Amino acid sequence: MAGTRNNCGEKPFKLSSEFKPMGDQPQAIDLIARSVERGNKYQTLLGVTGSGKTFTMANIIERVQRPTLIISHNKTLAAQLYSEFKHFFPDNAVEYFISYYDYYQPEAYVPATDTYIEKDSAINDDIERLRIAASSALLSRRDVIVIASVSCIYGLGSPQDFREMMIPMRVGMRLRRDELLERLVANVYRRNDIELERCSFRVRGDTVDVFPAYMETAIRITFFDDEVESIRELDPLTGRAGTKLNRFDLYPASQYITTRERINEAIGKIQNELEEQVAKFEREGKLLEAQRIRMRTENDIEMLRETGFCFGIENYSMHIGGRTPEQRPWCLLDFFPKDFLVFIDESHVTLPQIHGMSHGDRSRKNRLVEFGFRLPSAVENRPLKPEEFDEVVPQTVFVSATPAPFELENSAVVAEQIIRPTGLLDPVMEARPIKGQIEDVIHETTLAIERGERVLVTTLTKRMSEDICEFMRERGMRAEYLHSDIDAIERVEILRRLRQGAFDVLIGVNLLREGLDIPEAALVAILDADKEGFLRSETSIIQTAGRAARHENGRVILYADVMTQSLTRAIAICQLRRERQTAYNAEHGITPRGVRRAVQESLLPPSDESDAGTLLMAAEGTKDEDVAAVLAELEEEMLAAADRLEFEKAALLRDQIALLKKGSAGTHSATPAKKSKPYFPAVKAKARRRK
Repeated sequence: MAGTRNNCGEKPFKLSSEFKPMGDQPQAIDLIARSVERGNKYQTLLGVTGSGKTFTMANIIERVQRPTLIISHNKTLAAQLYSEFKHFFPDNAVEYFISYYDYYQPEAYVPATDTYIEKDSAINDDIERLRIAASSALLSRRDVIVIASVSCIYGLGSPQDFREMMIPMRVGMRLRRDELLERLVANVYRRNDIELERCSFRVRGDTVDVFPAYMETAIRITFFDDEVESIRELDPLTGRAGTKLNRFDLYPASQYITTRERINEAIGKIQNELEEQVAKFEREGKLLEAQRIRMRTENDIEMLRETGFCFGIENYSMHIGGRTPEQRPWCLLDFFPKDFLVFIDESHVTLPQIHGMSHGDRSRKNRLVEFGFRLPSAVENRPLKPEEFDEVVPQTVFVSATPAPFELENSAVVAEQIIRPTGLLDPVMEARPIKGQIEDVIHETTLAIERGERVLVTTLTKRMSEDICEFMRERGMRAEYLHSDIDAIERVEILRRLRQGAFDVLIGVNLLREGLDIPEAALVAILDADKEGFLRSETSIIQTAGRAARHENGRVILYADVMTQSLTRAIAICQLRRERQTAYNAEHGITPRGVRRAVQESLLPPSDESDAGTLLMAAEGTKDEDVAAVLAELEEEMLAAADRLEFEKAALLRDQIALLKKGSAGTHSATPAKKSKPYFPAVKAKARRRK
């Protein structure tokens, strides 16, 4: 039962699938599982694109029977993994933990213009529910798999406080109704006798209805004198009572919950720090800053004393958590038991992101402290540092098609997974001179189009992608370009139209982003492939080549005058993989078959079908993958702009995200993007230029 999954008895991990491990999967599963069982800190699953790495991960979890955290660098990938693991483990607790902000503008101060900007955010209620569900599941059972973004290393409340604030209820136990109501208020549940909403409760005589923050159904507790007479599930919409329960553990409505005793202790520490900071400012002659920090902090203290909460309470997390500056903050990882296992998906991207998070907003917070907007302890509201993350994680499995040197050098075992279940081979890779590369690309593209194939071309600059696109159109070819200056809705439509066959060639600067895979693409052309850098590194070349790995006729042409080390290694790796895959197919009589994925006709599903969060819909399979991919990309751009204090740009991106999630009028139209263009003047200009 989805509504009471956090109160069920734990079960062993049991993988449900009609498929059996094939190709390299059996040896990869056995090698990594044995390494984990021996207690090795690091191991790596090196799996090529389309080799079934997710299925291998699921089999390892079933084998080792450990609570598991799977970290992805991308919300879209996290949503896809959540959907897959929910399918693989229907009888276990598969949870979802990503950032719950639809929009986030951090608190900031700009000295040059003497401008203070308050924090502004929009929280996605569905994502928040899933985050609390993950926390409560981890404290109530062991058969838990949590799919998370890197937000799992950001500060949370203490798991001990979260557990202590839990309200256990058993049929027949002595519990006064008024005592339950007091504890509900302390757990941040609000009373609403008119409408039963999530995180609320209502009272009708000896009956108390509660809608837990982390569930989709409510519960009804009936009292007889000072005794719990019955506990039942409750449909919050119809009010119809359902299944009887013998016990129920009700967890708090917030992950930042703490006891009144801790709040009182924290108030004393905040007051002491305030006096020290005021004295420091006065010694330095900063009387305005001294007055500012006193007024702001004393107002927060008064709110904490009266309600146990204040706006910006996270800035006092060090004191509320009872920590010192030397101690790391609590995070989701602390909710796991000590023997949990971590998979870092796409580790070549995710691991650097994890290690770089702690430095992201320190300068912004230091400025707030310097000008008297926050106490110095506010900088301790932060994600884990690299060494702290490594210390708290007991065992890790890195998962990537192109693991970085750190993963390979530190892993006890590296399990290669080269064979694909579909029998598909790595694409054929060929190097050609740069001179005449444009004419050669046009020739090869013409041949591919005659075979009914799609073509991807990667360039080094946006201007070059536009110029090549225009040149191809003059030759009568159906081409489009794609880069970060294209607005969100148009990006989605370009990808959809390519898959539908509305045009044949897509030219872009960076076609590496996950979620932008085009199964119909058979030819990938990499221009200026010998220009060493991020987009022409060994990892990038292999990842880009993987865009043709979903087609049975996949080919990659690299235009280069110098065979750089990156090119040489990339070609050699792909050739070795291809030889191994060919031999396996011949031995087992396998004929390669391409990947097929349906193309949705509408830009977005009807707005009245669901009001769930966009990424949640992606996880449940009701959202187009390309839409979710662009949304995740836009959210990253928005947060990055906010961190750089470019708030006008962040607000524009926020509006684009809202429009893309909501959908414009007539979402069933075959060309809905046209109705969205008035919102984005840049799109109009591009449309005129394309004509």
